[in-house]
Amino acid sequence: MLITHDTRCALDTVVDLVNTAPEDDSAPDGLPDVAALEVFVQKHEVSEVGVLTEFDLAAVRKIRGRFAAVFAAPDARSAAGLINELIAAAGTTPRLTDHDGYDWHVHYFAPGASIADHLAADCGMALAFFVVAGEQERLRRCEAPDCRHAFVDLSRNRSRRYCDSRTCGNRLHVAAYRARRKEAAG
Repeated sequence: MLITHDTRCALDTVVDLVNTAPEDDSAPDGLPDVAALEVFVQKHEVSEVGVLTEFDLAAVRKIRGRFAAVFAAPDARSAAGLINELIAAAGTTPRLTDHDGYDWHVHYFAPGASIADHLAADCGMALAFFVVAGEQERLRRCEAPDCRHAFVDLSRNRSRRYCDSRTCGNRLHVAAYRARRKEAAG
């Protein structure tokens, strides 16, 4: 599957956005305030964003939950329905642009759109490309029992199981190895 630069950026953005959600009631929110949202926008180089407000923060948190539902969707039809709702509510307006040193690419958000509509349109379309390509199963959650972060499996054989093999994957492999050693010594 060919993934363009702007689609890859949108995928990274949506994964990071979903992963800012607290995993339970005791965990902190990764977007606790407008300042954190501003840092998120800068980190992901989200273009054409004006002054952010509490209203924007609440709207982004709301779509974050809707994106999380896409990653939890049991099948392509369910994912498609969720994505359709997201991009329709955002009022997508595809247009070609070549800003900030990037070559031609498509923005799906309307000029002057809120940050929530911007993310819903661009990130929603990036996820839509996966459903269209029959690759919805690549939108996954980490299999580590104490993690559950979202990620996009871009491995050739669709075999990635952990959000980060150096942390979650390695931790589980070391635990399994120690358990086998303990049982063998036993």
